[in-house]
Amino acid sequence: MDLNQINHHKRNILVVDDTPDNLRLLSAMLTTQGFEVRKALNGKMALTACQMVLPDVILLDINMPDMDGYQVCQQLKADEKTCEVPVIFISALDDVVDKVKAFDVGGVDYIAKPFHGAEVVLRIENQINLRLLQVKLQEKNFLLQQALDELKASQVQQIQNEKMVALGQLVAGLAHEINNPISFIYGNLQYTAEYVKDLVNLIEAYQQEYPKATLKIQQIAKDIDLNFMIKDLQNLIGAMYRGSDRIQEIVLALQHFSRHDEAEMKQVNIHEDIENTLVMLQHRLRETGDRPAIVVVKDYGNLPLVTCYASELNQVFMHLLNNAIDAIEEGVGSGERGVGNLSSNPYTLLPTPQIRIHTEVTLNMVKIAIADNGPGIEESLRSRLFDPFFTTKPVGRGSGLGLSISYQIIVQKHRGNITCTSSFGQGAEFAIEIPIEQQEP
Repeated sequence: MDLNQINHHKRNILVVDDTPDNLRLLSAMLTTQGFEVRKALNGKMALTACQMVLPDVILLDINMPDMDGYQVCQQLKADEKTCEVPVIFISALDDVVDKVKAFDVGGVDYIAKPFHGAEVVLRIENQINLRLLQVKLQEKNFLLQQALDELKASQVQQIQNEKMVALGQLVAGLAHEINNPISFIYGNLQYTAEYVKDLVNLIEAYQQEYPKATLKIQQIAKDIDLNFMIKDLQNLIGAMYRGSDRIQEIVLALQHFSRHDEAEMKQVNIHEDIENTLVMLQHRLRETGDRPAIVVVKDYGNLPLVTCYASELNQVFMHLLNNAIDAIEEGVGSGERGVGNLSSNPYTLLPTPQIRIHTEVTLNMVKIAIADNGPGIEESLRSRLFDPFFTTKPVGRGSGLGLSISYQIIVQKHRGNITCTSSFGQGAEFAIEIPIEQQEP
């Protein structure tokens, strides 16, 4: 009940007694004191009256036919609507056992017949004042909880901002430092290939002009396997080209992933960002001593460019994919990975570990779903997944911030949705939806 309502409305007292004379006496006594009094002759009438208008205090006779006061009080306390209404028992009995039972079922006070007007009014006033204090305390607790939730959200956001700045600077710096030497290597590979080709041509010309080499030259050619070397040189040059290309791809992915100094919204290709994130996680997807390589199945729809905070969205992809990998590795450790629709792998008795990425357009939203065939998430835990600092991972393996940060990025910053569907033992799927077009806040 709202505190202002309690302070300003005429205090309502429900008197429940199967004796009409007692009802008239109490009603007259309390009405003269400024209370609004309603009367009920039995328990059923009392319960109905409470549902119609919630009283501030109930005076409840213990000894009544059909349903005694204890039973009425138990039903009142079991109902969420009436459970906090103070109940004062009234009875002609002065038995300690009755009083104890009265308090056990939820009564707050006890008045013995015959009534003393001043005592009845004082006890009612005390309960109303106690209720006022309870409401004040509830409101303060609510405000404190609200402040605590806001503080937690602020802390998470601050951690996220600092993490993004630090990560962006680190990744951008690494990408820049790697890019310079690899550009030098890649640029000189062409000249190296030409020089090697010229030297090979020169050797072949010598062999043609001087087919009878000296014994020393013949021995050196045999020791270095000259014919094999000449053939393999081209393969080595090709391998170096491919390695340099791969390093350049990684550098480009680092730059796109960090999107350093890109704090504003911009149009991005969601699939490119997912691919760049996967590049960052290649080391975790590879085969290990405990499991085969994790297969990434891409079910990409035809997506338009999406207006978003690209760097922060990449963080969401990183959190969700990392969690999927963690779940699969946890399933390998416990032998509980979901079977899904995957075929068995001879490498292990468990099914092939798999992450499926699905994208599609839904109305004016883009949906990205990331599913794993790990052990799944218990229903009792799913409601807390996005709470700050809540984690199911062992100490040292998770801070409980990843999903909370993802929630803030998707829901609060992009005005989208993030949900989790899972059956224990059957894997989990996290789905995010964000508008294709966004408005600056």
